[in-house]
Amino acid sequence: MRIGLFFGTFNPVHAGHMIIAGYFAEFSDLDQVWMVVTPHNPHKPAGSLLQDHHRFEMVRIAIGDNNKLKASKVEFGLSKPSYTIHTLLHLEEQYPEHDFNLIMGSDNLANFKKWKSWEQIIEKHKLYVYPRPGSDGRDMKDHEQVVRVDAPLIQLSSTFIRNAVKNKKDIRYMMPESAFEYMDEMNFYKK
Repeated sequence: MRIGLFFGTFNPVHAGHMIIAGYFAEFSDLDQVWMVVTPHNPHKPAGSLLQDHHRFEMVRIAIGDNNKLKASKVEFGLSKPSYTIHTLLHLEEQYPEHDFNLIMGSDNLANFKKWKSWEQIIEKHKLYVYPRPGSDGRDMKDHEQVVRVDAPLIQLSSTFIRNAVKNKKDIRYMMPESAFEYMDEMNFYKK
């Protein structure tokens, strides 16, 4: 199967994440999209993250019974900080029958050459890129391994969700209902 890996801290998962994952699962040549919950992004402070298992659970219940999407906690057992190259090598070893590709915004593509072992990644894996405001991917945008997908432009962030919850705003329509209910029941981000 051709798998698209959509990495994120998903802190929390929101409607924008689900729209992008669903769009790639339905409107690209990917067979399945795995939403890979990252335990610690090397570019983000670790203390700002909700516990790994809670973020994974919100993604898992947000996906529900959609068999074209899968929640993955593959990085939970890998050394930290998480680097994409290590995750890819691990997945290739575990699932040699699958073809793994990355899903990212054009803003991440613009900085792709700063990633650890980026040359090794792009040599073996396609980069499926969706548009982000103010970024076209710079010098990587026309690379032969880049597949541009005109996914909907969603201007919603997990930071916005967390701040809105802290400020007692009603954001229930900005998240999958099941993930919102879990977050609300657990009183996440209210302090």
